[in-house]
Amino acid sequence: MSNDRMPASLEAAGLVRRAESSGDFATIIKKGDPDRGAILLVVSSRGRHVACLERMLTLDGGYQWHRVGPSESAGSDEIRDFLAKRTRFDADLWAIELDIADAERFVAETRLTG
Repeated sequence: MSNDRMPASLEAAGLVRRAESSGDFATIIKKGDPDRGAILLVVSSRGRHVACLERMLTLDGGYQWHRVGPSESAGSDEIRDFLAKRTRFDADLWAIELDIADAERFVAETRLTG
């Protein structure tokens, strides 16, 4: 099992920079533990919810992104409730909001490289 994981704060900053470098919007909506916090992405495109992705530990000790939470096109109340529940469950959680032009491609690339 590998323990060579990048600190959560650096990974969160990198995800924000990746989106912004493409001219898209990204913001950290909740800061968690700087070293070991879980990361949750709230991905939308032009204000339409596309997916929530969470980085999860795999059996081989690596990490992979998985869809979690509200389904595509969920309303803002449903997403807000989901984030509130997750935050109560995991105070160390990082939540990053991304509003990107090509959200489906970003999700596919992120899921493959997570």
